[in-house]
Amino acid sequence: MEHIGLLLSENILRLANLEQEFGGRVLMAMTRMQPAIPITVGDRVAAWRAPLERHQQRLKEQSGRLLVVQLGGAAGTLEKLGDKGVAVRAALAAKLGLGDGPQWHSQRDGLAEFAGWLSLVTGSLGKFGQDVALMAQMGTDIKVSDGGGSSAMPHKQNPVKAEALVALARFNAVQLSGMHQALVHEQERSGAAWMLEWLILPQMAVATAAALRLAAELAAQIESLGH
Repeated sequence: MEHIGLLLSENILRLANLEQEFGGRVLMAMTRMQPAIPITVGDRVAAWRAPLERHQQRLKEQSGRLLVVQLGGAAGTLEKLGDKGVAVRAALAAKLGLGDGPQWHSQRDGLAEFAGWLSLVTGSLGKFGQDVALMAQMGTDIKVSDGGGSSAMPHKQNPVKAEALVALARFNAVQLSGMHQALVHEQERSGAAWMLEWLILPQMAVATAAALRLAAELAAQIESLGH
């Protein structure tokens, strides 16, 4: 979580720099894929940056619910520890730097919430990537260095990083449904739902970190925005 949080902060900073450098320039707003009215570059960049700032706040709010020790024993009752169970759990939580709380082994809402946050982040970065790809299609609104070359058409600079952001957003959105399936965690411990989480959540975290890295690189490669 700390690594992803740092990458998120880097993206917010890079977008703020774009806003500062090009924010006063003019763009044509596009509504329903059609020209609308003139806006500033700052208006569009703010639509990329503001959701990331909200995600940053959401991560802070979630950490207290997510980073909680899990110690419950065979069926969540701490029966082997007798009347010392609660004290042992609290000591373990303190040792690990985690919050203390009752067993949550069959209650997976915290992990599903975190998965939802990962999908929100990649979704917002996907919007950034989609906008950049569409602006590159126009050919006049944006200049990006080091795009992807084309072996068949050497004159082209394909918006590969922007396209990857869209793909990663869609990937996480699909995976999120699996994490919600894993909420159906039968009785006091599930084998199947637990394994499903192991298959899905690490991939979502890796996809989110990759998207944050790509988005920061893409923002740094924007040499010009607007007119």
